[in-house]
Amino acid sequence: MATTRRTAQDRVPPHPDLGTVTLQQVLEALVDPVRRLIVGELHAAREDLPCGAIDLPVGKSTATHHFHVLREAGLIRQYYAGTSRMNALRREEVDEAFPGLLEALVIGPRRRAGRPVA
Repeated sequence: MATTRRTAQDRVPPHPDLGTVTLQQVLEALVDPVRRLIVGELHAAREDLPCGAIDLPVGKSTATHHFHVLREAGLIRQYYAGTSRMNALRREEVDEAFPGLLEALVIGPRRRAGRPVA
């Protein structure tokens, strides 16, 4: 029996073209505070983060669901680095498709709360 070795590229989940994602889909993904927390953490980190690096107030399976919803809405890109599933905010693509959305989502609340803006 021959076995097929899977590469990291084979394990990359599908990502939507942001040209096909509606504002409604994005807003529905962002209605949940845990998903807004994930986006905020990725925005502040300015680098790709593994799922476990973001401290979330939910269990692992629920966190997986939240990352999935964000990926399906086109907000994050996921890929593997070794055994870690990495997450990247699709900052430039989101800004092009929905100008000002990330700033309003992440920076606006920080300013109103008097916290530093990265």
